[in-house]
Amino acid sequence: MITLYDCATAPSPRRARILLAEKAIPHHTVQIDLVRGEQLGEAFRALNPQCTVPALKLDDGTVLPDNAAIWAWAEAVYPEPPMLGRTPIEKAQVASWNARLEFEGMLAVAEAFRNTSPAMKDRALTGEAAVPQIPELGARGLARALRFFDTLNTHLAGRDFIATDHFTLADITAVVLVDFARIIRFKPGEAHPHLARWRAALAERPSLKA
Repeated sequence: MITLYDCATAPSPRRARILLAEKAIPHHTVQIDLVRGEQLGEAFRALNPQCTVPALKLDDGTVLPDNAAIWAWAEAVYPEPPMLGRTPIEKAQVASWNARLEFEGMLAVAEAFRNTSPAMKDRALTGEAAVPQIPELGARGLARALRFFDTLNTHLAGRDFIATDHFTLADITAVVLVDFARIIRFKPGEAHPHLARWRAALAERPSLKA
């Protein structure tokens, strides 16, 4: 059986957990302790030289070292339900929105958190290198994130899902983004009614409880 290398408290592996749950893909899970730096140890480095989670080890020993690889593999091997879009246009829409959510949303929140939190001292970027914090980037990341949440709220007016008329990878990334934003003290409320409605509507989806 395939093995997911995970960290229950981190946003990136949660995206993989949700995808595997949506597609009902059986797998083992191994927790990697990011707080203790297990991802930087020799054992995990030998598995994934990027020193990041998630990583997915397949039955033949192949290791998929990031979400992009995991999504591509999962969609090809388990095409139902389609999480990357059904038609060429849907696939383009999902890819576009997922890229925006990552660049304008996830990276902005991470920039704010990693450059200001004492827990992230010398860990301003993921991976093996020690990277010092730059407080000004923290402030910029916060401003970027808040602008993007305004954009996302406007986009969701009259919509049930981010990119298409059904739940896709873009919704997975958006849910994880919105929940992750708690670390910068953001939660959609009266100022973001469409975003709040969309997140509330997905609250009981079983995969999102992973």
